[in-house]
Amino acid sequence: MRKAFVSLVAATLIGFCCSLSVVADDSRWGQPIVEAVPTPSPPSIGSPSFILVDIKSGNIIAKRDPHEQWEPASLAKMMTAYVVFRELSAGHIDLEDRVTISERAWRSQGSRMFVEVGEQVSVKKLLQGLIIQSGNDAAVALAEHVAGDEDTFAQVMNQEAQRLGMENTQYANSTGMPNAEMYTTAFDTARLARAIIEEHPEFYNWYSQRSFEYAGIVQHNRNRLLWRDESVDGLKTGYTSSAGYNLTTSAERAEMRLISVVLGADSEDARAQQSHQLLNYGFRFFETHRLYSAQERLSEARTWKADKETLELGIAEDLYVTIPRRERDNLSASVRLHDELIAPITQGEEIGEVDIVLAGEVIHTEPLIALNDLEEGGLWRRLVDSLWLRFQ
Repeated sequence: MRKAFVSLVAATLIGFCCSLSVVADDSRWGQPIVEAVPTPSPPSIGSPSFILVDIKSGNIIAKRDPHEQWEPASLAKMMTAYVVFRELSAGHIDLEDRVTISERAWRSQGSRMFVEVGEQVSVKKLLQGLIIQSGNDAAVALAEHVAGDEDTFAQVMNQEAQRLGMENTQYANSTGMPNAEMYTTAFDTARLARAIIEEHPEFYNWYSQRSFEYAGIVQHNRNRLLWRDESVDGLKTGYTSSAGYNLTTSAERAEMRLISVVLGADSEDARAQQSHQLLNYGFRFFETHRLYSAQERLSEARTWKADKETLELGIAEDLYVTIPRRERDNLSASVRLHDELIAPITQGEEIGEVDIVLAGEVIHTEPLIALNDLEEGGLWRRLVDSLWLRFQ
């Protein structure tokens, strides 16, 4: 099939920088960064698996074995909270719902918020106990409230993981207590963190809360970076003897938000220090820009057999890019059409691609869509264009 080519309109290239993207289905989320000017290597991180990614563009800034399966420990509670957030947003449960604490929840081992069997505790307080105190009893109580029992809740966790594209993650319980059938990866955990932050900002502030008191007992958030760096506002720690020390962190500086995940560190200090090193590296040497807005007119192209001469072209989602600093002027862009634009065409129909180029290499390709409907033209227009197309 013949391909058509068209350049972006000049106005869209003024002040144009580099690129990557956020897309509706996240199918390309997590693409590496191409550099035109050398950038310092990432800091030396001792943990066996880690990732540093920009939340908007999805670019991976630094990594080591990000798809290696690892025991999540209490990072599993991120998914527990995410499931509850979705139930709250859907109106299936309420923050003020009273949850009767079962004996199973009360008997939970490991970290606890110290609820008592038979006690009625609000969903809001249980979420705070889950997020801030990492309470296993809170996790089980919430799981039972949402799904009836923890095993069924684990099925819901796995359904959500699949929906989010967490291809190397499987949950077996709501707490993260050791289980041979439970695993995740740094990449999948970063993707989950992104979903929590972007989909449920109304609940995200709990991840930055430094302490929470329940039953007269004050417990402090185990994420030490909340005290060391004002830009850090989440997310979750995890530890078991078999998993080591895990930490998912997010921070925002100058409207750029990064997520780091460190798995299998040797100590609490190591996971905090390594996460901080990654964040500082990303903020110091990289920058994120929005290149184009959703539904923005990027270009227009000649049409055939249609009721109008041209069709406006754009993208479905905001297009973000994370690039090494000082690379803004080294980007270029072009539009490729799949074929001639022959009516009828429906608004939103994919009709080509936008290629973003850095240092002579295509670093991202974003689907190009029709910004409006294209109806068939009159009989004379269709006949004339048919003749022209025959001799193209």
